Order: sequence, then structure tokens, then C-alpha cells
Amino acid sequence: MQENLTVVIGGGAAGICAAINKGRRGEPVIICEKAGQLGRKILASGNGRCNLLNDNLSEKYYNRAARELVKSIFARYGKSEILDFFKGLGLNVYSQDGRIFPVTNQAASVLKVLELELKRLAIPVEYNFNCSAISIQKGRIVVSGGAGKQIECRKVILTGGGKSYPVLGSDGSTYEIAKHLGHTIVEPVPSAVPLIVKDSLCRYLQGQRISSGVKSIIDGKEGRTFKGELLFTKYGLSGTCILDVSNSISVALNRQKKANVFLSVDLVPFMDKPQLRDELARRKKSGYAPEDMLTGILPNKLTFAVKDIFEQNDIETAVDSLKARRFPVVATKGWNEAEFTSGGISVNEVNSETLESKLHKGVYFAGEVLDADGERGGYNLAWAWASGFVAGMTG
Repeated sequence: MQENLTVVIGGGAAGICAAINKGRRGEPVIICEKAGQLGRKILASGNGRCNLLNDNLSEKYYNRAARELVKSIFARYGKSEILDFFKGLGLNVYSQDGRIFPVTNQAASVLKVLELELKRLAIPVEYNFNCSAISIQKGRIVVSGGAGKQIECRKVILTGGGKSYPVLGSDGSTYEIAKHLGHTIVEPVPSAVPLIVKDSLCRYLQGQRISSGVKSIIDGKEGRTFKGELLFTKYGLSGTCILDVSNSISVALNRQKKANVFLSVDLVPFMDKPQLRDELARRKKSGYAPEDMLTGILPNKLTFAVKDIFEQNDIETAVDSLKARRFPVVATKGWNEAEFTSGGISVNEVNSETLESKLHKGVYFAGEVLDADGERGGYNLAWAWASGFVAGMTG
């Protein structure tokens, strides 16, 4: 065993940062990556642009269970440290609506500067190493891979990611390794994911996009409103606002097995109720046909699809229907279409300052493998960078 060797399991954002921090400290470190290349999910992030982080980096944008841990980690390695790190690597960035991107608008640029730093530090990478188990005996840690391959080390950092986009290597295998070490796994469910809705309107309008405001209604309790693009599909609803609202819905359906789950959609978010009421009353008084009542307000196909609300109801009821149309959500799409994972290794079982396991000395966790997930907008990558660096700090 190489003296004080650290093995990093997973060559994604968190794993690369953990290894770089170890390398800069002059400590021996190796990355074990199950695929044939590093950072495949980095390349796919931000639709290929790589949304590095957010200008407003706060723990309030993460799941409630993880907020204290996220706050502690960002206090040690936050926005300014992340920006300084990438600036030091020669990566120029810019901010767009609070989201920070490389000026090249290419995720490949981000991965390239990271790989160049790994090369400069002479950090070895063991490719096609599929970690199957970690055994610990009297301070001796053995990392086992396929074909009988084993690496003995003093420390191990698990950064194997969640379950989203399994084709890119995140299949949840790290959860099983942590579970065998005695750790609690909060059931992982898809997050930032399209929703399967039982409503014929979706199939009729498939391909139609509108600006909308949406909120969840779970067991009669309303969630917060998210605004953005809504896309009608043959199976239900997608679009940016749907991805944003999907987390609580996915937890309710997939983890808590709730059945009373709805999506409330404001089809006319740019008009408040009085404005919409006045305009519809004027049109009705002018003799507009039901299918023409929303012309110029909503796309033509949608105005025809909802014309029945003017055939049978008064204006007040029509306004309520347009501002809060309910869609019953029966399921979410799966891991292949989810951007992130909600769930993972319990945050109560790691040291909030170092990310070391409270159960095993020398075992650390970072990134999406922990039950710490943020909203869309660069928060999940920010957590990966920060937690990776902190996990790699301890000497």
C-alpha cells in the first residue's frame, strides 16, 4: 500500500475536485472511474453548456434535510472559492439570469481545464474500474473492482453519483457499497423530471409550448409556484417549470406512495384574475364565440381545446379554470429522463465539516451520492464542486 494513499471512487465533478485538492496538497491519490473517460455528466450538464453554479448560492435552494450540511460546506468552500478555482485554471465565465456559464458555452471547456490540472498534478486514473466493495479492517481499507482488482489505501472518497442518466455511468451502485458499510440510504427518486398526467388535453396538445406558472397540490396542500415554459406531451407535461416543480411530486409519488397528487397550472400567468376577468367579460359582451374567447391570449389550438369552459360556465368560473387548471399526476418519467437524483446517503451520518463517515474513519462522501439535491440553475454542480473539495481537504 502506498503511504497515505486516497482512492477516489468516481471521476465526475465531485471526484475530480476531491482528487485535485489531494494532489495540490502533495498527497498520493488515484481516481477509479468505471467508464472509459472522466466527466461524462459534466459534458451533458446545462444542455452541453455546463451551468457551473449560481450567483445566489444559498442552502435554501436545497432539500430541507441537507440544508445545515450544505451551509457548513459552502462556509468552507463557497461561490468565491469555486470561481477562483476555475479562474486559476484559465476558465473565463459569465452570468446569465444568475446562472454562471463558461464564456465558451461549452461543457467540454470545463472538463478540459480539469483534465489539464489532473495531468499537471500527475494524478493517475484507473479507467474501467467498477468498484464492487469496500472492506475495512483495523484502519486498512481495501477497494475491490472487477476481475479481482484490489487497491489498498488509508482513505477512500465515494463520489459515484446518483441514478439519473444511467447511460452516463450513474447507476446507484455506490449506494449499495455505502449500505454494506452500514449507512442509511434515503430512497433515491428521479428529480427535475417530466410528469405523466392523466388528461386527454395533453395528448391533443402534444408539442404545444406556453409560458405558465405551476404548483404542486399534494394531499390538498399547495406548494410554491414555479414559472417558465410548459410543454404538452403525449404522456403528460414537461418544460422548465415542470422540471422545477417535479421534485416534491416525485418524492410524494415514488417515495411516499401518495395517490392524491395534482398539478395546478396557471395558463395565463401574465394576467392577474381581475385583468383576465375584465377582458373576458368584454369579449363575451361583444359576442365572441367560445373558441375565440382566448384568441391573442393563448395559442389557437389551446383556445379551441378549452372552449368548453365558456360554453357551460360563467366568466368567474372560466377565470378560475384558466388560472388554476388541475391535472392529476399519476407518475413521473424514469431515470433516463431525470436530470438529478433526490435521496441518497443520509446526511446525518457524515461529519458536517469534513464529510467523513461517522461510522468509519477514513471513508468520505461527496456529490450527488449524498441526500443533498438542489434546484435547477447550477446548484447541483456547485454542490459537487464544493463537497468534492471539502472531502479532499483533510490531511
